[in-house]
Amino acid sequence: MSLPRQLRDESDFDQLPHNIPISATIADIEEKKGFIDYFMFVIEVKTKGGSKYLIYRRYREFFNLHQVLEFRYSPENPDKRGPNTCILPSLPGKVFMGNKREIAESRIPELNTYMKRLLGLPTWLLLDEAIRMFFYQTDLDSQQQPRALRRLRPPTRKVKTVKPKMELFSAPRAEGTVNNQTGIFPLSFVKIIKPLPESDSEGESGGPTYSCLRCFLLTPSGVNTRDVCVQEDLTIQPTYKDLLSRMRKVFQMDNIAINYRDHEGDLIRILDDDDVQLMIRQSRDQQGKVKRPVNQFPWELHVSLASDLSVYNVEA
Repeated sequence: MSLPRQLRDESDFDQLPHNIPISATIADIEEKKGFIDYFMFVIEVKTKGGSKYLIYRRYREFFNLHQVLEFRYSPENPDKRGPNTCILPSLPGKVFMGNKREIAESRIPELNTYMKRLLGLPTWLLLDEAIRMFFYQTDLDSQQQPRALRRLRPPTRKVKTVKPKMELFSAPRAEGTVNNQTGIFPLSFVKIIKPLPESDSEGESGGPTYSCLRCFLLTPSGVNTRDVCVQEDLTIQPTYKDLLSRMRKVFQMDNIAINYRDHEGDLIRILDDDDVQLMIRQSRDQQGKVKRPVNQFPWELHVSLASDLSVYNVEA
């Protein structure tokens, strides 16, 4: 069933900023090795001002965006915020079984249709911050190099980054953290001690950059230490399910529990996503007290047997 026609005034469209996205097309998919292996959709975005750039999004990011928009604008939501309502396009549903590459490939036509209809909705909705952030080219997007752009027509194969970003990343820069917020500092506020390498997104061999997670398997016979490499940014907040699944594969054991050590050194069992967020938050608070390689996560996992309660500091 097709969407009812929702017209937008051309004069309103003319008032939109030039950086508003007006079309988006999936150019390719790329497999990533994260806490679980997954596929990213490489999307070419075109703005009202004529700029073109690439963004990289997972299906879960499409799903999260759609949930936000339904909550804010769907006429079927009695608790929606704001006076405006809008009939949203349909998003292809989640698939829990099957080959991940085949699932990602099959979603491309549906997601292209979804983005086309979404960006064709009334202009006031295009100004929503959730939509603008979804289609915005982040620093991480601009640093990635596409392996191929199979689905783009030959004349559009060369996709350039927006000029201001090129100027930003060609100039000397420094990264720092203030109040747990990490970002780029202006040149006038820093002293260049050692120049950065030519490419931040590529290793010496030209391959993708990996982050390292240190994890420990605690058994009655001793401790087994592993360093797990993943193509995830150090700021990622993985789910409990993803971490548990990865640790089962790493240590080839099913009946396990995952834990972290709190600031007092006690082992705390992780049971859900809230516990994962607490672990990450506490590790960032302690980040300056522990010296780690720059590509290592500030948090560590301690894996124990699910039935072994002797590893916890409890009183009888």
